[in-house]
Amino acid sequence: MTELEKLRVMLPHWIEHNRSHEKEFKKWAEIVRNAGEQEIATFIEKAIEGLTEADQALSQALEKASGPLCEEDAAHNHH
Repeated sequence: MTELEKLRVMLPHWIEHNRSHEKEFKKWAEIVRNAGEQEIATFIEKAIEGLTEADQALSQALEKASGPLCEEDAAHNHH
């Protein structure tokens, strides 16, 4: 497998990994906001914005790399 092929497998994994973190961050931003910690919630939301920007950049990289390999390859070769 070439380095580009490896990257095409890894990029979707990284994007999904970021999205799982984003969900957790949103949950905790709400928890701390409800506890009266607005400033902490705001910082967590800034982190979410950063993840969103990272996902957009990774998606563009994936597009330039000609998209993911077949799903079976992506599922078995993500490390």
